[in-house]
Amino acid sequence: MTFLYAIAIVFIIVQVLFIIQIFGHYIYALKKFSKEHHIYRPKVALIVPCKGIDTAFDKNIGSFYLLDYDSYELIFVTESTEDGAYNRLLILKDLFKNKTKAFRTSVLVAGMAGQGSQKLHNLLYACKTAEKNVEVFAFADSDICIRSNWLSFLIYPLRKEKQGVASGYRWYVPLKNNLATLALSAMNARVAQFLGPTVFNCAWGGSMAVRVDTFKKLEMGKIWQKAISDDLTLSREVKKAKLKVVFVPGCFVASYEQTNWRNLFEFARRQFVITRVTIPGTWWFGFFSSAFSVLGLWGFTGLAIFSYLNGLEYRHTFLAAAVVFLTGQMIRAFLRQRMIFRILAAETAKMKAAALADIIGGPLWLLILLFCIISSSFGRIINWRGVKYKLIGPTEVIRL
Repeated sequence: MTFLYAIAIVFIIVQVLFIIQIFGHYIYALKKFSKEHHIYRPKVALIVPCKGIDTAFDKNIGSFYLLDYDSYELIFVTESTEDGAYNRLLILKDLFKNKTKAFRTSVLVAGMAGQGSQKLHNLLYACKTAEKNVEVFAFADSDICIRSNWLSFLIYPLRKEKQGVASGYRWYVPLKNNLATLALSAMNARVAQFLGPTVFNCAWGGSMAVRVDTFKKLEMGKIWQKAISDDLTLSREVKKAKLKVVFVPGCFVASYEQTNWRNLFEFARRQFVITRVTIPGTWWFGFFSSAFSVLGLWGFTGLAIFSYLNGLEYRHTFLAAAVVFLTGQMIRAFLRQRMIFRILAAETAKMKAAALADIIGGPLWLLILLFCIISSSFGRIINWRGVKYKLIGPTEVIRL
């Protein structure tokens, strides 16, 4: 029991340090979000790959046309004209043609990928068609809705050469408050809270930007031809080149979603399998941090109950450790929800149930998250938007 007592003390100290770190990220996010950026306005090619009709598709696509930015071209790209998104993109292009500041808008067809993922094939095709004098490539997913100043925030860190890639992150806004959707929102929020002023950041492909010269210097065109992941491969190459991955709180974006348990587990496993193969260190960090939280809360709760039932010493310490972990989880959840209510203020009403579920449902979400991570430790085959891939390595994938 003495050994377990020592472990309990260490776990309590680490949990307190976690709370301090997350509070620092909270201050950083609100401080950076409060600033507007107008002094760096390079010419940008904004590329949005599409496959099928996402939830809130028209609203999401319309937000890309309404950016308050003068020097950008807007490129949508699909695999084929048979894709459900293609004709809808043409209709929306015509609808917004007199409402956008984009100097050029395009809806492209990339064709089926010969190797690598379809998304990366589409992105590379669009990059080749961008105007030759664009200075920045910006990438966004079709299932996000952005604010008018999103692009200004996103490209601002790239004014410094040491900043290799700038990235925001998604925040799931539930369209239905069923348990699976609330779990998705809460688990995603836990991941988002680790982003901040840290060297451990990874870019997220749904909201990221890189200078064209950096993109070419890192030879991302060759790497993306055979890879599965846009953001993790870019993050890896940026860090190998001793550049920084910068998280931009002002580029938190709303993703309107509702899901069920089957889709939730498929999505989570796919994300973690891609991470395990592409950047194993990040996967291990996710595994150990989740296991630490589960053991700290549930493990010490069990020890405290067992010790009290058997009149063992240190039972008060075990109970204190469990209480510290539960309190810490709730504080961290409260901070991240308070942060996102400031950043995505227009979505506050839709996020109230998810915020409450995140704060009080932490013990349950911890177990589900750890289960998803463990499930991703087996196998290399994933299903992504109706296509099966086998991941051979970080930059090699086979389309099945």
